[in-house]
Amino acid sequence: MTTTHDFPVALPGARAETLMWAHPHEVEPAALDQLRNISRLPWVHGVRVMPDVHLGKGATVGSVVAMRDAVSPAAVGVDIGCGMQAARTSLTAADLPDDLHRLRLAVEAAIPVGFASHDAAPHVQRLGLDHGRFAGWSSFWDGFGSLHEGVQDRERRARQQMGTLGGGNHFLELTVDDDGQVWLMLHSGSRNIGKEIAERHISEAKGLEHNLDLPDRDLAVFLGGTPQMDAYLRDLTWAQEYAARNRAVMMALFQQVVAAEFAELGLTVGFDEQISAHHNYVARETLSDGTELIVTRKGAIRAGAGEYGLIPGSMGTGSYVVTGLGNEASYWSASHGAGRTMSRSQAKRTFTVEDLAAQTAGVECRKDAGVVDEIPGAYKDLDAVIEAQADLVEVVARLTTLMCVKG
Repeated sequence: MTTTHDFPVALPGARAETLMWAHPHEVEPAALDQLRNISRLPWVHGVRVMPDVHLGKGATVGSVVAMRDAVSPAAVGVDIGCGMQAARTSLTAADLPDDLHRLRLAVEAAIPVGFASHDAAPHVQRLGLDHGRFAGWSSFWDGFGSLHEGVQDRERRARQQMGTLGGGNHFLELTVDDDGQVWLMLHSGSRNIGKEIAERHISEAKGLEHNLDLPDRDLAVFLGGTPQMDAYLRDLTWAQEYAARNRAVMMALFQQVVAAEFAELGLTVGFDEQISAHHNYVARETLSDGTELIVTRKGAIRAGAGEYGLIPGSMGTGSYVVTGLGNEASYWSASHGAGRTMSRSQAKRTFTVEDLAAQTAGVECRKDAGVVDEIPGAYKDLDAVIEAQADLVEVVARLTTLMCVKG
């Protein structure tokens, strides 16, 4: 197993300083080329590469890109604000029924998955989400009218998708830590509206004159002080807020279902304060030497000193709750998950439904052809990924998956 002193290592052939918490020979060549292309952008101050690194569209998944007064919308990705949410419950493993199938069906009935949506936007007041961090729903939705003109006909769909999971690697899970305490966890983002916003701005960036000679047009940037940059950051901020509210609504619905199911067993369920960690986003940050940068994390979480983070694996492999160690060398970042070892299409060619059933044994989840591309065998070893970033995060809890809902 990798030891801490191995990292970081510099990426050979990069122009801007590119430090990796992964060995280059263990990363697919196409992803390394993508990282080198990013490092050659004239606005890039530095790139940091997390141990879950793998090829992405435009920018590499598992990368942290720090720019000087510029931002690349493709370096954020199309699922703007995607992230994790978790809450420890008062339940213990001993409180759980032997079969969680009924609970999974109840969760799937309450929270639309895949392409499904709510018939109408969830009633946030009834969910207790009309105060505190998530007050101001009216003003939030009022902001829709200021978004890119190309998405103005998408508001109804955005409202209906608030509090929905989506597909791909998004999930809702019931897990248990090593002390036997039950946790609820979920992973989702800004749904279709985030994708629509991102695609329109990426397209606009590609047409700007300063981007015409880039090594990869998918890395087109907006420059500070321009109306295009201002418009993108406005829309990005709104989409990041949509993603955070989407997870809050889902977690409230998830908790509601769990509380109702266990009330029938005579148990009252309590929930601790939630942990939230988004991993496709932009933030303005300042290095210790005073350098001000625009930092994009695509498939990476912030790991400032004492900040809680969530690092999931795949179906059946569990997750970690961590706290950041505040390592500036990584731009205060850590991995967002285990990271894929193969594409979805390759996973479908490599594995069968029988393989999926074997690799998710003991987990209440879908075991059909529709989720074979999410099989644990298509992902890196989560424990090795955690070990590789021992100088970035400290483990708080190891969570074992008992039930997983996928789109």
